Amino acid sequence: MTYKSAFLGCGGRARGHAHAYQYVKNGKMVAICDLDEERLNAFGNDFGIEKRYTDIHEMLDKERPDLLHIVTPPTLRVGLMTIAAEHEVPVAIVEKPIAIQGEDWRQIRELRKTSKTKFVVNTQLHFHARNLELKRDVAEGRIGEIRFIDISARSTILDQGVHVLELCHSYNGGVAPTSVFGNVSGTKTIPTRQPSPDVAEAAITFENGVRAQMLNGLEVAPKVIDNDSPYAHKRISVYGAHGFVQWTMHGWERSTPEGGYESGSHNYGEEDVLGQARLTDAAFDWVKDENNLHPTRLELSLVQFNIILGIYVSALNNVPVSLPFEPPDGLLDALKSRLE
Repeated sequence: MTYKSAFLGCGGRARGHAHAYQYVKNGKMVAICDLDEERLNAFGNDFGIEKRYTDIHEMLDKERPDLLHIVTPPTLRVGLMTIAAEHEVPVAIVEKPIAIQGEDWRQIRELRKTSKTKFVVNTQLHFHARNLELKRDVAEGRIGEIRFIDISARSTILDQGVHVLELCHSYNGGVAPTSVFGNVSGTKTIPTRQPSPDVAEAAITFENGVRAQMLNGLEVAPKVIDNDSPYAHKRISVYGAHGFVQWTMHGWERSTPEGGYESGSHNYGEEDVLGQARLTDAAFDWVKDENNLHPTRLELSLVQFNIILGIYVSALNNVPVSLPFEPPDGLLDALKSRLE
């Protein structure tokens, strides 16, 4: 069966979703929607999509897609996810980050409880081939019992930090976090489309006793290659009792008792489009089989974002925060006031 996909939002990031369809096995793009007609038509022309809309309700009513890509700023998440749920779209892939602060996180959590629509969060690094391989190594005990996880990204915690946080959670088998102690600094990126502090760091503890360190921002996160772009430096290292694995956007390392030390490189762009395709096909698999749960489903992303909210509260109150917890309102305003 070939499933039908529609796009809400035709900006630059949506093109990453669309390019993946040359590798998607079970779906095809049938319709697009954007308020900007120039952007809408450019996208449609480039990808050969004839059915074009400026009204999301009209598109969903007429096309009844099996999958909706919601590729819009995070400030619009709640409203657009609610529309998808009202139209009972079978599954929606929502661009990260899933939320901004406590208010919308709670609204999306409540929407998930009542919605027939299955929501997937677009943290596609989960599906990069080398990450899938290294996760299998960890899950099969090739590095021994996990002792420590080190994650970093030189962009902000809301922009790229959500990617490495998902990797941390999935490399650790989706075990629930139990506490976080963190700090933040800088207000330049708070009044942006992805509002968050410029720098964030945290110590995270999980239910199985594993601890993780998270570093975000140019001032604290390490470079992994000689490149000044804040987007080029996502990294995860997982240390076990008998070895370690490491993934970066540009290479990998592994040390195990049976294989010794190994390393290599990969092309991030090539890996990313294939990872995006795997994420999309996994969404179709979930539609086909209720029990085939998507690895980056909303349920897990809400857990991960609760860690970020815990970092904010920890920074404001100078105390560790037990997880899960109910975040207060107005966290970004409170952080901006404190940091200024």
